[in-house]
Amino acid sequence: MATIIVRNLDDEVAERLRLQARLRGVSVEQEARRVLAEGTRLTRQQIAAEAAAIRARQPRSTVSSVDLIREDRDR
Repeated sequence: MATIIVRNLDDEVAERLRLQARLRGVSVEQEARRVLAEGTRLTRQQIAAEAAAIRARQPRSTVSSVDLIREDRDR
């Protein structure tokens, strides 16, 4: 597992994290892990949008896969 050190965390943020941890009955470290895990979870829509953006950046192939297979068979 990775270890993260967060420097210069705003005092108000740290206090809210401590309060959330206390309300949930967990340590500040456990609460921070939960918040980070939830905050970085991608939805299916976000994943699909990212995949579409990657596809859009790729050049379109002008060669048919059928033509490539036929060409390979003719060798």
